[in-house]
Amino acid sequence: MRAKHWAAAPAVVLALVATTGCATKKYVQTENKAIHTRIDEVQGQVEQTQTRLDTQEKRVTDVQGQVTQVQGQVGEVSKTAQEALQRAQEAGKLAEGKLLYEKVLTDDKVKFGFNKHELSKPARVALDEFANDLKQQGQAVYIEIQGHTDNVGSKDYNERLGLSRAEAVRAYLNKEHQFPLHRINVISYGATESIASNKTREGRSQNRRVALVVLR
Repeated sequence: MRAKHWAAAPAVVLALVATTGCATKKYVQTENKAIHTRIDEVQGQVEQTQTRLDTQEKRVTDVQGQVTQVQGQVGEVSKTAQEALQRAQEAGKLAEGKLLYEKVLTDDKVKFGFNKHELSKPARVALDEFANDLKQQGQAVYIEIQGHTDNVGSKDYNERLGLSRAEAVRAYLNKEHQFPLHRINVISYGATESIASNKTREGRSQNRRVALVVLR
């Protein structure tokens, strides 16, 4: 009887080993599956993070492009604005010696008639908005109004035409919005400070403009 028991023992051991081996293999497979699932999740998170970074980088690039564009636009008019600031400082008109901003009324939006200086309805609307914005700010400012023309006509003619349009703007601000005349200066640049080519209709339209430089 004992011999039979001992003979059966190896079979039991083998069965246990086989059972343990199956359990271990199943456990390893389960763990591997869990690990791969976790890896997939992490890769998904990495891809989402990279997508967000790419989006943010694009936004930064777009903003930088907008800043560059604005800087370029400011550069186009900064020369005459700086000259306005210097004239006002030399005349002792400013309290703080600051250039606040400038508003440009181009002929493509606020048309003047040919060889005329009368303000069109769109020009009056634009000046009303400009004046109301200044009133809301509640600051005592000094304004230089600059008249610019295209290069059609003689130098003297364009200087007179630029000045008459600047004076028309000053008269409107004084009459309709009670801006004191001693706080407004007018000057004509004629065709000397073009911001676009005078060889095209569109360029000439941009050059025919009135710039309002606001100083303090």
